[in-house]
Amino acid sequence: MDRDTRNAALGAFWVLLLFGIAAYFLPRLMLAAGSVSTILAAAIAAVFMVAIFVVFWLRGRSQRKKDP
Repeated sequence: MDRDTRNAALGAFWVLLLFGIAAYFLPRLMLAAGSVSTILAAAIAAVFMVAIFVVFWLRGRSQRKKDP
């Protein structure tokens, strides 16, 4: 495994780990926020879903800049 593939694998590991932990605690967080406001709970879920796509979008932009 060369340096580039090792760094890509390590980055993918961290992204999956962080989103996995967030997904694990998301229902508890939404229930707590839902006791305050249902709109707040929905906003938290929406931010979580959008964050996944933002990470992949930023990764794609980064890769396009590296490739000539």
